[in-house]
Amino acid sequence: MNELRQTVTALPKIDLHRHLEGSVRLETLIDIAQQYGIQMPDYNVEQLRPFVQMTPEQPHDMPTFMAKFITLRQFYRSPQVIRRVVHEAVEDAARDNIRYLELRFTPQALTNIIGCGHSEVVGWVCETAHYAAKENDIDVGLIVSMNRHEGTTIGEKILQAALDHRSDGVVALDLAGRESPEYPAAPFRYIFHRAKEAGLGVTVHAGEWLGSESMYDALLSLRADRIGHGVRSLEDPRLMEALVKRQITLEVCPTSNWHSGVVSSLKAHPLPELYRQQIRTTLNTDDPLVSNITLSDEIMVTLESMQMTLDDVKQQMLTAASAAFLPPAARAALVEKFQRWYENGSKPQ
Repeated sequence: MNELRQTVTALPKIDLHRHLEGSVRLETLIDIAQQYGIQMPDYNVEQLRPFVQMTPEQPHDMPTFMAKFITLRQFYRSPQVIRRVVHEAVEDAARDNIRYLELRFTPQALTNIIGCGHSEVVGWVCETAHYAAKENDIDVGLIVSMNRHEGTTIGEKILQAALDHRSDGVVALDLAGRESPEYPAAPFRYIFHRAKEAGLGVTVHAGEWLGSESMYDALLSLRADRIGHGVRSLEDPRLMEALVKRQITLEVCPTSNWHSGVVSSLKAHPLPELYRQQIRTTLNTDDPLVSNITLSDEIMVTLESMQMTLDDVKQQMLTAASAAFLPPAARAALVEKFQRWYENGSKPQ
C-alpha cells in the first residue's frame, strides 16, 4: 500500500474542480484571525478545525457541509489575505504534483467584508495565481463562480468582472450555491450565454443535491460544457445517453459527495458505474480544506473503496486534459503531454 501511495503521489495530475475558498490552510486561518482580531475560543488549529472542516463526529449533510463556508467567509479581511490564500492554494496543488489546475473562486465571498469591486478582486486573484503558477511550475486556469441563491444582479457584476479579465487567466464561468427547486439555473441563462459568446467555458454545479431535472436545466438553459458533480445521472437513463452523445464531462468529487450527504458511503459512490457507462468522468478535490484531502488522497479512495485501477485513474486524467478550458491547440498539447508522461512511467521530462 505504501508503494501504491508513492506511485499515486508521483503521478502527474489534473484537478478541474477545486474551490479557492475551500482550499485555505488551517494555519493560515489562525494567522489571519490573530492579525485581524477575529474572535475565537482559542487560536489553535484543533479548536478551529470543526468550524471549517468535516470531522468524524459531524453529520454528513448539506447544512453541516455548507456551514463551513459561512465561517470561511469571515476571514477575507484584506487584499493581502486574498493574495496569500491564492498563492498557497496554487503552491499546495503543485506540491501534490498537480500539473494543471482550474481553480474556481466566488468574488462575492471575497468582497463581502472588504467592500471592494468584483473586478478588483478578480484582478488580485489573477495576478497572484499567475506568479504562483510560474514559481511552482504548474499551469493554472481560473474559473469565476456565482451562487444561485445570491441572484442574477450579483451574477451580472461577476460576469462583467470575468469578462474584464479574460486575458489574465479567467477561462470559464461557474454557477454554484444551493442546488434546490427554489434556485433553478434558468434565471441565469442570459448571463451564461453572454459568457459563451465571449469565449468563456461554462461549468455548472448540478446533479449533486438534486436529480436529473437540475442537470437538464444546466445543459439546456445554460449550455454547460461540463457539470460539477453530476453524480445523480444514473437515476435517468435518457440523461445518461445525452451525456455520452454530447460528450459532457462530469467533475466528480467523491469525498465531498460523501461529506455533504449526497452518497451514503464511499463504497456506494456511483463513479465506477458512471465510468463503466462511458460517461466522461474526472477526479477532483472540490474543497481540500473542508474535506481534509489532497487529490492523491482522492485517487487512493477510488482505488481502495471503489475497486478502480490505476489505469482507470490515468484515463480520467486524460479525460480531464481533453476537457480543460483551453484553446483547442493548448488543450491538445496538454493531452499529448500527459500521454507522454504516462507512457514514460509518469515521470515528467
